[in-house]
Amino acid sequence: MFNKKIIESSREILDYKLHITVLICVLISQAIGTVTITITSGFKIIILPLIFSLILVTILYLEKHVTWITKKQSKTCGKIMLIIIGPLIAKLAITSGQNIDLLVKTGIAIFLEELGDIGSIFIALPVALLLGFKRESIGMTSSICREPQMAVIIDKYGLSSDEVKGFMIVYLIGIILGTIFISIIASFSYLIPLHPYAYALACGVGSTSMNVAAVSSLITLHPDLSNQLLAFSGISNLISLILGVYVYILVSLPLTEKLYAYIEPIVSKYIFKR
Repeated sequence: MFNKKIIESSREILDYKLHITVLICVLISQAIGTVTITITSGFKIIILPLIFSLILVTILYLEKHVTWITKKQSKTCGKIMLIIIGPLIAKLAITSGQNIDLLVKTGIAIFLEELGDIGSIFIALPVALLLGFKRESIGMTSSICREPQMAVIIDKYGLSSDEVKGFMIVYLIGIILGTIFISIIASFSYLIPLHPYAYALACGVGSTSMNVAAVSSLITLHPDLSNQLLAFSGISNLISLILGVYVYILVSLPLTEKLYAYIEPIVSKYIFKR
């Protein structure tokens, strides 16, 4: 019986129609490339290939004539995700270990950068609970929901858990709206007279796509500093990527769990009266 389940699971993972469909979507998205929409001379919206891939696979999933992509294939993709996440965890571990001295050398300033993520938990979690989410709110509000945190939360709760479902909701929304949102914010950086390097450092939130979108807007405003802005944003993003994993494991996720245990019963009792 156990061997039969393994064989059946292997057949699902090796579904050639699913893999060919995904490959075609990836090739089309890469062919389209990065699209830059210039609104004004100082404001650009950058659409990455990842967004086109998401749109294409969503259309194929919803299109009834595409009979070989159903809920069964969606669940299969979840199993494949578990396989793919392994190399990501290994890569993050190696990157973190290689650059641990970088975190020490940067001092306390870079640690303070992570306070923004922690502070948002106190705002985002109550809002998510008021919107009716339950355990999903833990995954949604404990981080900015990018790849490093994805590896941690899947490892802790399991791919089919409510926490991971909430995480993936924000992850997908971040792909579509996150890059646009941060690009708009960076475009209006001239309103507050800080040095461009400071804004470049702020672009490194731990997400490559968001970092690229934000720094591209900054470069449009300061083309003479393009190399310096790329350098500052790149190192900031690397540090946020490395440090963010430790902060997420040791602080953000446990803090979100404790706040959820305290706030959720109050919301259920007095707001939804469950």
